[in-house]
Amino acid sequence: MSMHFNSSENLSDLKQVRQQVLGQTQILQNLIPPTVSYTTEGNVLVIGPEDLARLAADKLSNMGQCAILANESITSQDEAHLEKVMAAAEIVESYYNKLIEIKGFLGQFQVKVEIENGTADLSLVAIRKAHFDLILDLSQSPCINLEMLPPGYFYVGQDEAKLADAIEQLPDLIGQFDKPRYVKVNSEICAHSRNGIEGCNRCLNFCPADAISSVDKLIEIDPYLCHGAGSCTNACPTGAISYDLPTPQALHAYLHKLVTRFRDQAQTAPVILFHDAAKGASLINDDLPGAIIPVELEEITVASMDHWLSALAWGARQVIVLNTDATAPTLMQMLTGEQQLVDAILDEMGQPRRVTVIDQNQLADLATIIETSASWPVIVPGEFSATTKRSTLYAAIDHLNSQAASTDTCLSKSNIPFGKVSVNTDSCTLCLSCVATCPTQALKDGGDKPALYFVEQDCVQCGLCESACPEKVISLTPQINFDATARQERQTLNEEAPFECIRCGEPFATQSMVKRMLEVVGGHSAFSANTQRLKMCADCRVKDMFEDILQDPEKQLR
Repeated sequence: MSMHFNSSENLSDLKQVRQQVLGQTQILQNLIPPTVSYTTEGNVLVIGPEDLARLAADKLSNMGQCAILANESITSQDEAHLEKVMAAAEIVESYYNKLIEIKGFLGQFQVKVEIENGTADLSLVAIRKAHFDLILDLSQSPCINLEMLPPGYFYVGQDEAKLADAIEQLPDLIGQFDKPRYVKVNSEICAHSRNGIEGCNRCLNFCPADAISSVDKLIEIDPYLCHGAGSCTNACPTGAISYDLPTPQALHAYLHKLVTRFRDQAQTAPVILFHDAAKGASLINDDLPGAIIPVELEEITVASMDHWLSALAWGARQVIVLNTDATAPTLMQMLTGEQQLVDAILDEMGQPRRVTVIDQNQLADLATIIETSASWPVIVPGEFSATTKRSTLYAAIDHLNSQAASTDTCLSKSNIPFGKVSVNTDSCTLCLSCVATCPTQALKDGGDKPALYFVEQDCVQCGLCESACPEKVISLTPQINFDATARQERQTLNEEAPFECIRCGEPFATQSMVKRMLEVVGGHSAFSANTQRLKMCADCRVKDMFEDILQDPEKQLR
């Protein structure tokens, strides 16, 4: 596609258009968003070298009860320093037990320590409470080893500036506090587990706050630990985990309106810049080039490749994601993987690499970064609407493909939640165990007809069908199929004529299943007298057994 707008890239009114569009457009939010509440009395545990912990505790007189867990040697033998330590926080008790673990969050920290006869909750021993409300950690390395630390846990190490900041914040954390319940889980379409078989674990691999767990084969998210990073919703192939602030549909609708309104008013294609609500937001100002529309997210991984490609398909010329030094490594790992996949998709269809991840030190070069995209072929906006995560992604891919090479190839790439299922029909008995475990209904039965059908677009490559197959005849091939017709049509993986009961003529099983039964149990002593019953339906089998007994009553005793 070689069409271009009469570019107004250099006109001074682009920034004004951006302001108007951002002012006109709002993300639709839940008026009464679901929340979780934290309640604290301000009881603090200070962890670290006893001298530093005691000096810190001395500055917490306006808090509730305070205790010290001295887990490291004192930092200085200087006499003046030690005198100052001895005079500090005289009524605060120090404990020297070995720390075993810390679990919890603001208002609910459980601290287990080693005692002579086993373990104990330090809060019960130190402050006669079931938990600590807050933790101030001055250890050389954090006692909680997470990329995103739980609310109420302040790790300052031996950084005096961080310590001063924490001591200033702690008094504000007494009382009751509400926080959004960022995500929700729909177990009905989750591919994690079916019928006791484990499948997809993608969300478990990408939570930097350790807020996700598998409980009784169900995915559960602890809303008190969740930071709203969005990596779980990003990783989830079925949409079973979805963001709630904003919802996926609300974010898609917002992007569609931003891009459409900007194009209409500026007569040029915009660039979407995703940034986080904390560090990224502090770096964004009106000095951005006029063609760039900033979109703020809780974390940059809230928007995933379906949002990126949809924004492009609706007419944005480029998508930029701003990474900062505050982005957790796990989120950056996910972001890198997503960008590499999108690059491969765009390469395959002959589109320019329209998605760019930049670091904060590249913000000053944004004008240069977007200069190249101004000369790329303009995308005629797609007319599709956002529905499910997967359908929206494929609609965007198909539209972008139609605007480029219209390829009908398949892009093979390992460990992606897209692809096909193959069946070795020579050994398949059409038992349909695979259909029973498929969470997306990519695999379906033939109803009254012995058949197995498959729709590639719905397959998330979770592997449940492969694990459930008793004959082990199913194999998976991860790929992205650019042939929309082939991807969306129902394929027949296996079908055969039903086996009809040799007595009443009613179909009751598949030909291959009866053949398999005859092979496996036909020679067994229990069936040696009459293998013909294996060829009968259940009702006829019972009738035949009773008729046999009536003709020979002693057979029942035998």
